Amino acid sequence: MKISQDSAWPSTVAEAIVIQEKLRDQVITSDQLQEPIQYVAGVDMGFEANGTISRAAVVVLSFPDLQVIETSLVHRPTTFPYVPGFLSFREIPAVLDALEKIKTTPDIILCDGQGIAHPRRLGIASHLGLLIDMPTIGVAKSKLVGKNEEVPKTKGSRQPLIYKGETIGAVLRSRTGVKPLYISSGHRVSLPTAIDYVLRCITKYRLPETTRLADKLASAK
Repeated sequence: MKISQDSAWPSTVAEAIVIQEKLRDQVITSDQLQEPIQYVAGVDMGFEANGTISRAAVVVLSFPDLQVIETSLVHRPTTFPYVPGFLSFREIPAVLDALEKIKTTPDIILCDGQGIAHPRRLGIASHLGLLIDMPTIGVAKSKLVGKNEEVPKTKGSRQPLIYKGETIGAVLRSRTGVKPLYISSGHRVSLPTAIDYVLRCITKYRLPETTRLADKLASAK
């Protein structure tokens, strides 16, 4: 993929907040997809050397049969500290490097993290989607902000994730009896469409194949 990288990344939380507040209103939470969807991708991160080296993984799958088409794994020095709510500034530089290495351009990218289910509505999925102007979905394993009712145990059950009176995502039971996932719009994807594609990328595991395989690649030593 051809990626235009901005070299001016913030070094402090104060600078990052300014960027999040500036970008949040540019996020599109309605569907702007090029259908039919032929390729879906997952991105995830790992770290080495006490967090000083970032390891970004991208896995591209065919859709809807979910066969691996291409993978990418890159290493890059980590330049931003670990601060909840600001992980995109720590992770995206390496993710962009990994995306730049793939030859197959995905139609949707599923990120291991939040989309708009974020205090300033700019989790990693939304931030990445804006930077590369592509449809993205946040698929998080834990909650960052918001409240929800108890989700029934059966696969496909969901509850709205509410924060300050606004629905910012959905708490989705991806498999019967497993812990739910926290799904939110990243960029150019509505919440109902995000839920639909996450479920269509689920096989026999809790995570969709996109982020499950990206996590496996990012975690490999």
